[in-house]
Amino acid sequence: MVAAFPRSLAAQIDLTVNHVGIAIGDVPRVIGLRLNYRDRRLERVDGINATIWSPYQHGSRGLVRGLALGVPVTGADRIDGIGIGILGVGAQDRFRGIGIGAAGIGSGGDLEGLMIGGLGVGAGHDVTGIGVGGLGIGSSGTLRGAFVGGLGAGSGADIEGIVVGGLGAGASGDMTGIVVGGLGAGASGDVTGLLIGGLGVGAAGSARGILIGGLGVGASKDVQGIAIGGLGVGAGGTFTGLAIGGAGVGAGERLRGVGIAVGGVGAPDVHGLAIAVLGAGARDAHGALVSAGWTRLEHGTLHGFSMGAFNQLKGVQRGLAIGIVNYAEELHGVQVGLINIARNNSSATRVLPIVNVHRD
Repeated sequence: MVAAFPRSLAAQIDLTVNHVGIAIGDVPRVIGLRLNYRDRRLERVDGINATIWSPYQHGSRGLVRGLALGVPVTGADRIDGIGIGILGVGAQDRFRGIGIGAAGIGSGGDLEGLMIGGLGVGAGHDVTGIGVGGLGIGSSGTLRGAFVGGLGAGSGADIEGIVVGGLGAGASGDMTGIVVGGLGAGASGDVTGLLIGGLGVGAAGSARGILIGGLGVGASKDVQGIAIGGLGVGAGGTFTGLAIGGAGVGAGERLRGVGIAVGGVGAPDVHGLAIAVLGAGARDAHGALVSAGWTRLEHGTLHGFSMGAFNQLKGVQRGLAIGIVNYAEELHGVQVGLINIARNNSSATRVLPIVNVHRD
């Protein structure tokens, strides 16, 4: 005769006293060691919870405080401590501590601590601490800490800290800290700190700090600091600092500082020094426009110095211009060159070789 046991009893062996001890099966509460195939009724484990597979989707996942061990997968609603899975570890609400998974580490809520995922690390909310993902690191919330993603690192909100992405690093919000992207680094908000992108660095907002892009650096608003772009550097608003661009440097409103380019440097308002091989231009300039080719003033005023093969100052020149050909619609200063044209001079001195002067 074979004894018959209820299914609930046959599926578990509870060797605990007041929940303390060893339990095998889906025992809800254990302080000690709990071994189970797959959790459905887990409430809380203080100690070690070892499972073969992740919890049932509609079951109770509970809290594990201590070690969550997956052979090959484990999970819980919340994990506080260490989570190790041969394949992966997952938490529904929060994982806080140390997580190691050959495939990945994930949480529907927050991840806090040291997280290492062979393929990736991801969270439905914030990730705080240190994270390494073989393919990538991702968060729907903020990435805060130090993170390395083999292919990339991305945040649905802000990035704060040190982030390295093999292909790229991006944030839907602001980006602050040290960010390196193999192809690029960019944010839909502001970027602040040291940013390096193999192809480029960009911000839909403002950019501040040291910005280096293999092809270019750009921001829709202001840029402040040092910006180096293989092809160019651009700001939709004001650029303040030092800008070096292979093809060009430009600002939609004002260049305040130094702009250097092989191609051209230009802004409606230049306060500082614009140096280019081909051309440098502004509507108004307070400082210097220097080019091996063409310098151009567009119906504004130059307060300072202009030097180029052709200084075409279609406006007011107040200062010194040196070139092969110098042209000023309204000269209040000195022109030095082969041909010097001052439209506001008398007919006898309007066009002169070597030097032309107009004194108020």
